Amino acid sequence: MNNDTIVAISTPIGISALSIVRLSGENALLIAKKLTKSQHLKPRYAHLKYIYNSNDNVIDRGIVIYFKAPNSFNGWDIVEFQTHGGISVPKSIVNECLNLGARLANPGEFSKIALMNGKLDLSTIESISKLILAQSTQAQEILGRILKGDLGRFIESLRGDLIEILAHIEVMIDYAEEDLPKDLELSIETKLQDSIKKLDEIHKHSLSMQNIIDGHRLVIIGRPNVGKSSLLNKLLLKDRAITSNLPGTTRDILEESITINNQIIKIIDTAGIREKNDNIDEIEKIGMQKSIEYLQDATIILAVFDGSRKFDDDEILEILANNKDKIIIAIINKSDKLQIFDEKKIAEFEMIKISTKDDSVFNLRELIGEKITLDSINNQNIILSSNRQIDCVKHCINTLNEAKNNIADFEIFSFNINEALHSLDLLSKPFDNDEMLDSMFSEFCLGK
Repeated sequence: MNNDTIVAISTPIGISALSIVRLSGENALLIAKKLTKSQHLKPRYAHLKYIYNSNDNVIDRGIVIYFKAPNSFNGWDIVEFQTHGGISVPKSIVNECLNLGARLANPGEFSKIALMNGKLDLSTIESISKLILAQSTQAQEILGRILKGDLGRFIESLRGDLIEILAHIEVMIDYAEEDLPKDLELSIETKLQDSIKKLDEIHKHSLSMQNIIDGHRLVIIGRPNVGKSSLLNKLLLKDRAITSNLPGTTRDILEESITINNQIIKIIDTAGIREKNDNIDEIEKIGMQKSIEYLQDATIILAVFDGSRKFDDDEILEILANNKDKIIIAIINKSDKLQIFDEKKIAEFEMIKISTKDDSVFNLRELIGEKITLDSINNQNIILSSNRQIDCVKHCINTLNEAKNNIADFEIFSFNINEALHSLDLLSKPFDNDEMLDSMFSEFCLGK
């Protein structure tokens, strides 16, 4: 990566006490000196300076800090301008930097340079990206442990074990006709099985933690007029969805978020599911199809039934039967009316009776909280912070299992171990996959 000079605003644009503009690269110090009319900027020293534009007018007075390469966040020269917050001031500083030869940084480019210069590994950078977006203290706690380097140390330890296995296999290939220790093959099998077990535990634990890091997705489904939208409004404590007695009132997908037990839950209210032989217009059909699609990514399903009418929800039961891997709560709504609903039809699911006209919905909130609370969040397990990392570990597990099945064929076994090592390295090292890196860093803000 060429050492040119990049600039970006690192803080959200808006009225605030402070705003930070970050300038980095070969000419960062030179540009900073011109903007501040300074002969010298001492590294790692907070200078209180006037910042000028090209017409010698003062833009602002703020703190200027110079981080000399390679002792900076990304290994390049960095100058940070800490000015008063607002819209005009940081934009003016960026424009002056551009006029003096810098270019606007791409999303995540500062972090990408840090990765290329060995200042950060890939797992740490991904956790930083997640930490910026974290909306709960539990997600913050999980990601903070990754920042401490727990995952990186685990990768290096496991990598050492696999290299040792590979070395033993090379010995067995080179000295096949010699008298080798009888327990050598047993030692290889034991170490291999131990590695698979460690990775499998991390994989399973990380899958369970993803909902805390990314937020749960709760989907409300049910027949028309069972009270789905009224339930959404009650959970949100505001009138977000239009409610009426007319079937098909909700045709589009509504999304809102709430917090329960310090965890973010994105609630999705869907169009009512009608029976296949019902007379449905084309728009409502599209809404129903979208409802089914949203269930694929759901972690929690609230299936709403009308307790005041006879059971006619076979379509809903069929949907629930295909989603038993998710948290399912069957809600019998309209408990304030005469109940004729057959509860036996939904006896296999967690069930609760409510009325959206009273405070019984708060009992549902408590039940949801119980379902998403995990006792294992504070344990010492390593946690993967992204789907990419989870996929890498899964591939590593698969190749190690293949190796276990091919242990009698040393050459194939050796190939499998090398492939597993490559998957493991992808957790923390970028190699030359520019397309993957560009996709990942595109999710960062400009000043990061």
